[in-house]
Amino acid sequence: MNNAEKFSEIINFTEKLIDQDLPDDDKLKKIADKVRNTLNYYNWVGFYKVRGEDHLILGVFSGEPTEHTDIKFGQGICGQVAEKLEPLIIDNVQTENNYLSCSPRVKSEIVVPVYNQGDFIAEIDVDSHFEKAFSRKDQQFLEKLAEKIHQLF
Repeated sequence: MNNAEKFSEIINFTEKLIDQDLPDDDKLKKIADKVRNTLNYYNWVGFYKVRGEDHLILGVFSGEPTEHTDIKFGQGICGQVAEKLEPLIIDNVQTENNYLSCSPRVKSEIVVPVYNQGDFIAEIDVDSHFEKAFSRKDQQFLEKLAEKIHQLF
């Protein structure tokens, strides 16, 4: 199965899951696990929720635990996305001055904002153990996923 087919499978899974009678965090956990287990270069998948004026709080995730559970806007890749409100792909995190290291194994990262009726409410954050792991197609997939899951935050 190629990535386009895997992306489609995850979106279909998500659409069906959203209608189930489960707590929202349980749905998000199932989605994070599905994404990480379907795409072998997605080694950590997490959702950061906007809290207050300038903080991101780690919600549900799939992968190794991280110490970065509260990120101020502007700090690290997630914080930069929160400030600029635009997706960001980092091919090699070692070259970034403003990077919060979660694990020495992480080589690249992609972060996509989640909106609800135009309001920035959350982020999808994905780490990979491979350099240059993410492409514009990954970004488009994650943006589509963000559109599907915005009501879960």
